[in-house]
Amino acid sequence: MKKYCFGVDVGGTTVKIGLFDCEGNILEKWEIPTRTEDSGAGILPDIAQALLKKMAEKGLKKEEMAGVGIGTPGPVDRDGIVHEAVNLGWGVFNLRERMEELCGMPVRAGNDANVAALGEMWKGGGRGYKNLVLVTLGTGVGGGIIVNGEILTGAVGAGGEIGHIHIQDEEVDACNCGNHGCLEQYASATGVVRLAGHILEETQEESILRGGQVTAKAVFDAVKAGDRVAIRIAETFGEYLGKGLAAVAGVVNPEAFVIGGGVSKAGDILFSFIEKNYRNYVFHGSRDAKFVLATLGNDAGICGAAKLILE
Repeated sequence: MKKYCFGVDVGGTTVKIGLFDCEGNILEKWEIPTRTEDSGAGILPDIAQALLKKMAEKGLKKEEMAGVGIGTPGPVDRDGIVHEAVNLGWGVFNLRERMEELCGMPVRAGNDANVAALGEMWKGGGRGYKNLVLVTLGTGVGGGIIVNGEILTGAVGAGGEIGHIHIQDEEVDACNCGNHGCLEQYASATGVVRLAGHILEETQEESILRGGQVTAKAVFDAVKAGDRVAIRIAETFGEYLGKGLAAVAGVVNPEAFVIGGGVSKAGDILFSFIEKNYRNYVFHGSRDAKFVLATLGNDAGICGAAKLILE
C-alpha cells in the first residue's frame, strides 16, 4: 500500500521539497540549495540524497512511496526529457531516468510553471476548474495551461510559454528570449517598471512615483491612492495583458485564469485593468472566463509535483 510521495520544485537558487501523504496533505516541507556549478551536475544527486535522508529520518520504506514528482525550469516533455534549462546549466537529458537511478523510486517530471498550474488546480485558486491558465507575473511572465485536468505539454514541453507571445511590433528593446515585443516586456514586474519609466518621461504631471524607487508594488500602491499617472501605467499594463490573454483564450478556451507571481500581491485591483481589456478583445466563446488569484504561493510547485506522481 503506497502511503507517501515527494513533490520537488527546482529553482535557480533553492530546491523546495515536500513530503506528502497520498491524499495530498503536506506533512513536511524544506529547502536545499541549488548548486548550478559544473553545469548543474550536483542538483539531482543532492535532491536524491535529501529524499533518502528524509525517508531514513522518518523510517519510511521505498515500498511505501508512490514516487517523486519534479517541476523544473525549461521545456520538459512527457517522457521526462529536459530540453535545456539554461539557468541550471542543463542541456538535453532524461531527467526521469536519471532521477530514478539515483533514488530508486518512480519519477515524473514537468516544466515548473506547468506543474505549478496543476498545483493551483488541485489545491489552490483554480480548485473546481479543469480548464485553466495559470499566469505568473514575476520577473518574467510564466504560464501553465491545464486542459481537461491535464497539463498542456506540447511537443518538447514548451507549451504554456505565454510570456513570449508577440504583442508589440514597434518594440526596439530585446526580451530575455531574444525576440522583441514579448508580453513579458510589459506585463511582468520588470515590464511594469519599464512602462512606468516611459510614461513618467512622457508627462510632467505630478505623481507620488516621482523621486522614489519605482517598483511594480509602488505603482499599484499609487493606483490605490488614486495617482493618475500610476493609473495610466496600470491601464497600459492591462491593455497588453488583456490582449495577450484573449489570444491565449482563443486557443484553449479556459474556464478561468489564475493570476499569481509577485505582481498578483496587488490583489483584486489588477482585475479591473485586465478584465475589461480581455473582454474587449476575446472571442465571445471565452468571454465568461473567470479571473481569480493564485493562493498557494511558493507551495504551488511542490503541490503540482506531488500531483504528477499521484495521478
